[in-house]
Parts: sequence; C-alpha cells; structure tokens
Amino acid sequence: MAVKIRLARHGKKGAPFYHIVAADSRAPRDGKFIEKLGTYNPTTNPATIDLKFDRALDWLLKGAQPTDTCRAILSYKGVLYKKHLLGGVAKGAFSESDAEAKFNKWLGEKEGKIAAKVNKLSTDAKAAQKAALAQETKVKEERAAAIAEKKAAAAAEAAAAAAEEASEEAPAEDAE
Repeated sequence: MAVKIRLARHGKKGAPFYHIVAADSRAPRDGKFIEKLGTYNPTTNPATIDLKFDRALDWLLKGAQPTDTCRAILSYKGVLYKKHLLGGVAKGAFSESDAEAKFNKWLGEKEGKIAAKVNKLSTDAKAAQKAALAQETKVKEERAAAIAEKKAAAAAEAAAAAAEEASEEAPAEDAE
C-alpha cells in the first residue's frame, strides 16, 4: 500500500481549511484516511499550521510520500530537516546530540523569523490605520474650512443686503 501525506479539504466555499492526513494513495481526496496528522488554515496571515510533529516524522521514516503542498508545509515546520538529520545520524556522519543541537538552532531561527513577520504585519497594520486616520482628519479639516468659507460668504452677503436695505430706508426717512 502506497501511503501519501496530503491535504483533505474542509471548510466552506471561499474559506478553505485543510486536514493534513496520511492516506492510501488510491483513496479519494476527502475520503478515507489512515491518520490525521494536523490542520492547515491558509486564510490567516501567516498561515496557521498545527502538526503532530512526531507522527508526521514517523510516517516519513516509514516511506510515506508527501504531496507538493504537504512537502512545503513539512519543510516549513522542520519535519523534513529532522528526517535529513536522522539520516545523517544513521550513516554515522554525526551523533544524535549534534543532530538535536542543529535542529534546535534551526528551530530557534525559524521561530525568530515567524515572530518578526508577525510583528512587521502588526506594525504595518497600525501604520496603515494611522495614515488612514491622518487622511480622514485632513479631509475633515478641508470640509470644515469649506463650510466656514461658505458661512462667511453668506454672512457677508446678509450684511451687505442689510446695509443696502438700511441705506434705502435712510433717505426715505430724511425726505419726510
């Protein structure tokens, strides 16, 4: 039996949500599977991946073949790197403690990159919100200035009309 590590789609139309599963390659995409290894939500930024690391590694060591997308996910989470390091240990290239140290170093760097991306996204969102607020304030001030200008023009017009009316009434009073 050829086992594949692949995605099984769930969620509604336009809002995909996937289960990462180990399944017989002959089974349908969303059909029967052997084991659920995790979930993948591509709609969040960065994408949310929950993975049973040890079980995914175990399936890879047993010979399961990941699909292209699952290979990218497993690589992102470090499962493929861990498999690579375990292969080096089996060949005698280095010890298991060296492999664990290399993996932990890589994992720390990866978590730092992810945290930096999350921080960058949040600061960019705050900056965009601040810029939108500044633009809105500018438009509001321009509108207030235009309204004040219209009111001043209307007041000047009213004052001119009142002065004209007063000047027309004044000569009539003088004639009497």
